[in-house]
Amino acid sequence: MKARSHKQRGVGFVGFIGIAAGLIFVAILGIKMVPPYIKNAQIAQIFRTIAGDPAMQSASVGEIKEAYARRADINYITGVTKDDIEVSKDDGVLRLSASYSVKVPVAGNVSIVIDFNPSSS
Repeated sequence: MKARSHKQRGVGFVGFIGIAAGLIFVAILGIKMVPPYIKNAQIAQIFRTIAGDPAMQSASVGEIKEAYARRADINYITGVTKDDIEVSKDDGVLRLSASYSVKVPVAGNVSIVIDFNPSSS
């Protein structure tokens, strides 16, 4: 009888464990990264709502910041306070913006820092 050489096909056990560990790491990283992006979207939505409100077009800067503070309290937003907001009027159009960073712990002493710049425009 002639011996046939068979080639190994598929992924071995060690390869499977490596791939599974990589996928789990990416999934955990994704789960930790989603909440900061959701909060940023909420902040940007609040800015657009305030900038689009006709009553806010003639309001003072203090009143605009208080309107943001009330809406931020409702949405449990603590990353950006009313003091962090920049309010400007360009050509009669109200613009709100802010700049902040979020530090997301990954594992041990490894963290990811994400910079956000939400605005009303």
